[in-house]
Amino acid sequence: MIDGTAGVSGRRDADEALLDNPQALAEADPGGMLRHTASAGAQVRESAALAAEANLAVLADDGRPRAVVIAGIGTAGRTGDVLATVAGPRCPVPIIGHRSAGVPGWVGAADVVIAVSASGRSPEALGAAEAAHRRGARLVAVGAPDSQLQSIAEQARAPFIPVPRRAPARASLWALTVPVLLAARSLGLVKVNEADLAETAARLDADADRCRSAGESFVNPAKSLALGLAGSIPIVWGSSPLATVAARRFGDTLSANARYPVVTGALGEAGRGRVGLLDGVFGGLAEGERDIFADPAEDDGEGTRLRLVLLRDGGLNAEDDTDEPLAVEERRADAVQTLAERRGVRCDVVTAEGGSALERLASLIAVPDFASIYLALAHGLDPMAVPAITEMKELSNQ
Repeated sequence: MIDGTAGVSGRRDADEALLDNPQALAEADPGGMLRHTASAGAQVRESAALAAEANLAVLADDGRPRAVVIAGIGTAGRTGDVLATVAGPRCPVPIIGHRSAGVPGWVGAADVVIAVSASGRSPEALGAAEAAHRRGARLVAVGAPDSQLQSIAEQARAPFIPVPRRAPARASLWALTVPVLLAARSLGLVKVNEADLAETAARLDADADRCRSAGESFVNPAKSLALGLAGSIPIVWGSSPLATVAARRFGDTLSANARYPVVTGALGEAGRGRVGLLDGVFGGLAEGERDIFADPAEDDGEGTRLRLVLLRDGGLNAEDDTDEPLAVEERRADAVQTLAERRGVRCDVVTAEGGSALERLASLIAVPDFASIYLALAHGLDPMAVPAITEMKELSNQ
């Protein structure tokens, strides 16, 4: 659920009319990023089926591992964050994300390495898979079929879960994440059942319908969020570890799809220093120059301002003995909203919905994913084509 606590402002250079023209949106999105993002629910179902064919049960033959390393970068790296937050603080072994080539020096036969790459050729995943094989660690590989990563997995006689390349990696989060979760389930590290997956897929389908291009801005939560962010410097904070994963995911998509600079993190981190941004030159310090009686919808966009997006998760982990940690986080969220209001910094709130941790996470990711695409389109940017990324890869391979 999303709630904007203030009017739309700062729509500098954003074409609001385009967002209410489905035909124009389709023409502005030749790569089909909206369509790919809408396939999230289908990704959950398809990846679960593909993982079921990979004989992940063999992972349990050698018992519980000492540690699990999730090796990958970008969206692939986020799968480790999802696994860690869904497994929760009571996970019996450490889950460690690794975003550089190779594996940590301590990895050995007692450990499991899950190498993830949507293309199946990222140096980080390939290096980790090769190192895991050399050191005798159990290996699981997730990536494009008929790729270098699949070849390494076959050489190591390790399970490989294919991820059909139908979309860029950043639009394939769920296709990459579900195999990682199911591999961890086979190791007895996370409780994700078929009902959780079905409910998560249904949640993603429902949010895709709410955010479809034919929906007008005033009823489409993703378009409303995009217009609220237009011309601003977004700050995205999560009220819990689960919500923080969603916040950092939103930062990824805002940067890649919409080319927006963004500050992300946990409310606990914010309270140790970053909340001071609200008093800075883009926040409350500029309040003296604003007309407090002005209509927010008629803001002329002069002067870049902060825009706070608060992702709130009030759900409880069934294995927690107490709800006190979450109560602290919810009080922090209330306090930050009050601070922003006092300083004239507008705030959007996205609230988690659903029963399982996985479904709640999906509910915090879906609308922001669409919002990042609509924000790009409103600025005349193709969210699929990111020239700087392509150019950096070319320069790095010289």
